[in-house]
Amino acid sequence: YDGTPVGEHRLDLVVDGRVVVELKACKAIEDIHFATARSYLKATGLRLALVVNFAKPLLDVRRVILTAR
Repeated sequence: YDGTPVGEHRLDLVVDGRVVVELKACKAIEDIHFATARSYLKATGLRLALVVNFAKPLLDVRRVILTAR
């Protein structure tokens, strides 16, 4: 806060300095996973994230776009 670090982020991947990739292995992608991805986007200044879930027979990929407010 106010120039003092208050926590840390540990991103799974950043591809080409443009896309944050959040890797999951859970039953379903939930709202908290989207919130985490948005938090990473705000912290990095990037606009695009992918939340990828490997726990299903078919790969589940969801896109998160940070829009200006």
